[in-house]
Amino acid sequence: MKLTIDGTEVEAREGASVLDAALDAGVFIPHICKHPDLEAVGGCRLCSIVVDGEGPAVPACKTPVREGMVVDSHAKAAEDVRRMAMELILATHPSDCTGCPKYGVCELQSMYQYLGVSPTRWRCRARTVATDDTNPLITHMFTRCIRCGRCVRACRELRGVGVLDYQRTPEGIRIGIDGGVSLEEAGCRFCGACVEVCPTGSIVDTLGLAKEGRSREDNVVPCRSGCPAHIDIPRYLRHVKNGEWEKATAVVRERVPFPETLGSICTHNCQGECKRNHLEGPLSICRLKRAAAVRDTGEWRRRTRHDALTGKRVAILGAGPAGLTAAYYLAEKGHHVVVFEAEQKAGGQLRYGIPAYRLPDEVLDREIQTILDVTQGDDAEPRVEIRCGERVCDPKALKSEFDAVLVSVGTFDGTVLPTPGHDLEGVIRNTDFLKAARKGEPMDVRGRVVVLGGGNVAYDCARTAVRLGATSVDVCCLEAEAVMTSTPEEREEAAEEGVTLHDAYAFTSIDESAERPGHVGAMTVHKIAKFYFDEQHRPVTELVEGGELTIPADYVIFAVGQKPEDTRDMGLELTHGPYVVADAEHRTSEDGVFAAGDAVTGTKSVIGAIEGGRESAEAIDRFLGGDGDISEVLLDAEVPVQRIGKVPAGFYDEPTEPKMEPAQERKADFRPYECPFSESEAEHEASRCLQCDLRLTLTRPRLWNEY
Repeated sequence: MKLTIDGTEVEAREGASVLDAALDAGVFIPHICKHPDLEAVGGCRLCSIVVDGEGPAVPACKTPVREGMVVDSHAKAAEDVRRMAMELILATHPSDCTGCPKYGVCELQSMYQYLGVSPTRWRCRARTVATDDTNPLITHMFTRCIRCGRCVRACRELRGVGVLDYQRTPEGIRIGIDGGVSLEEAGCRFCGACVEVCPTGSIVDTLGLAKEGRSREDNVVPCRSGCPAHIDIPRYLRHVKNGEWEKATAVVRERVPFPETLGSICTHNCQGECKRNHLEGPLSICRLKRAAAVRDTGEWRRRTRHDALTGKRVAILGAGPAGLTAAYYLAEKGHHVVVFEAEQKAGGQLRYGIPAYRLPDEVLDREIQTILDVTQGDDAEPRVEIRCGERVCDPKALKSEFDAVLVSVGTFDGTVLPTPGHDLEGVIRNTDFLKAARKGEPMDVRGRVVVLGGGNVAYDCARTAVRLGATSVDVCCLEAEAVMTSTPEEREEAAEEGVTLHDAYAFTSIDESAERPGHVGAMTVHKIAKFYFDEQHRPVTELVEGGELTIPADYVIFAVGQKPEDTRDMGLELTHGPYVVADAEHRTSEDGVFAAGDAVTGTKSVIGAIEGGRESAEAIDRFLGGDGDISEVLLDAEVPVQRIGKVPAGFYDEPTEPKMEPAQERKADFRPYECPFSESEAEHEASRCLQCDLRLTLTRPRLWNEY
């Protein structure tokens, strides 16, 4: 039906309100209690209008449209009601806006600026209600509340939780919780809908949750932004919660080709960003990925893109996570890929740098074979060819046969610090030690072992030494335990297996054995009082007086870093020694040669290397004349359920812990000791997700200057 609003003829659907009809047509009428996703209540009176030239003024949000009606939002009767309503709101609202978290994006501020209204005719009454900052994730500043009720309606109508309500207090009506209990005691889902719909700075995310330099979307869903590959974590957790294992795996595989591998060994940056860290603990995001992957039936394979062949050929040096990821996506874009691998089996650090008790060969073999199977499709010849046992040190020489080359050789050259005694027999590099164990040719460390380093690789060495029969294993590192890069669970499990940690110790010397000249006999370290960088960015170590400690040792394993081993002979520009220089497009100093993974960034994480492989595949595809779009849609998009309801049983439980073998049993061999979550365990753990991404599905109200 047609009507006229402020001189403009507009069309509206039957049953729509005048306010909705105006806003849909780009005609602005002031309003504050109305939100695009909520039913109107007509309480604020800011949307007052006069219909057909007759008074009194009525709220546009509660006035249905009718054919031929004439609406005037600027009539004197409407303006008088609107101005008085805004003046009364401002009379109890703080006058200082600059200290408010919503400054610059506050709907109330926008509205009174549009109206040119101030509370000058009224006696301002400051409400001195204390801010409630006792709840995790959400802060309620009552002084900024205008009692529009949007938060109450969002909690009730949108989410079906019903925690917030109007409260009668000595200070007047305010938004609160029955009984004055905490949000958690009341059953809050911490979904953030109340924060999202609040038009002022009354209900906000707790100070410190949002990180500078990160987009609003990334701050709202920090787990997704914290993942280097940006896997849609909330989406796949919803499928896990519903027992939809194939769908969950499809969501993961839209970003990475190694779901079960990552579910077993990922450093799970996402969990460190999970907002539930401020409640009872983060979700077991990594283990839930594995829970889905082990139950996957491969239904997603029917949806892979498998573009037509382009006739272009790409050589990749190194069959690690970066190289194999790039190979997969380039092949799916129609390019023929040959991967050259120096070792006898593909996998890179996944196979030769991670112990079998964390990632057994059969898991890695299965996921590599899946890459080969999927990329082959119905073609007569495979699109990905892996040539093991072929070490290539001159990528430029391949340019005569290939259209592009990717260097992703990883970091297999372990670092040995020039500590006195580092050349004694019994000093071992971490890379040599772990590779030998994975090849079935383990080094003999039946004796006392000291591992130097504080990362997960150091603990891989320590726990491998335990399984190889070491009589004692000590880990020494420069960092204090609170800032060690190894994960807490890795340290806890190692301690259960008998590994002793000496944190915040400087490495003084490796001492020669008196009984075995030329061989390691002990490790001397010194307790650190303070460690920092001076004005010239040089490390400064202050030692504790008398804090020297000598640990008997037969073997010392350096796990303090590793670097690429073949890059110095490649004729490419290098930095910081052997690391390949590559720009944002992963291009090296040689045209047509690209680089990705640890050989560029240094040793970081498997998920980081995978993302490097994705990015390099995009860049190479563009170089070869493609559009660089490697995205895959393996599952139809779905609209998540908005009404999540009351908290389910166990919502406030501690994180679910997987079943694992006792330390005495697991340290006897290299068999995987951690069981995947059962279906019920996985579904329960996934149900703890706050579903932060639901906030991003809510409509953002437009300010008046956007009309």
